[in-house]
Amino acid sequence: MDRVALRGLKARGHHGVFPEERQEGQLFVVDLVLGLDTRPAAADDDLAKTVHYGIVAEEAVAVVQGEPVNLIETLAERISQACLKHEGVQEVEVRVHKPDAPITVPFDDVTVTITRSRA
Repeated sequence: MDRVALRGLKARGHHGVFPEERQEGQLFVVDLVLGLDTRPAAADDDLAKTVHYGIVAEEAVAVVQGEPVNLIETLAERISQACLKHEGVQEVEVRVHKPDAPITVPFDDVTVTITRSRA
């Protein structure tokens, strides 16, 4: 299976379990790796035979900017489902970064990574 990756998609969301996270919002960063067969698109040099990663990026950002959830695990799941709606995408790895998580000790990042595929 071939891979198309989008790294560092940034959006402001209002996800979290604490009231201040819901009210103020914060930055979320999303990395996607889409698994699909790119051979038909490459053979015909045809965008219609692959995934339009610009649209996938917009949809992932819309999920982050959309309805708040408590957990980044839930956010990652919602993003994965949006990606799998694209016909050619057979598998997706979603990594959600929450670099401004409310943690009381110094840290660089918090991430959740999930992999989902068509059943």
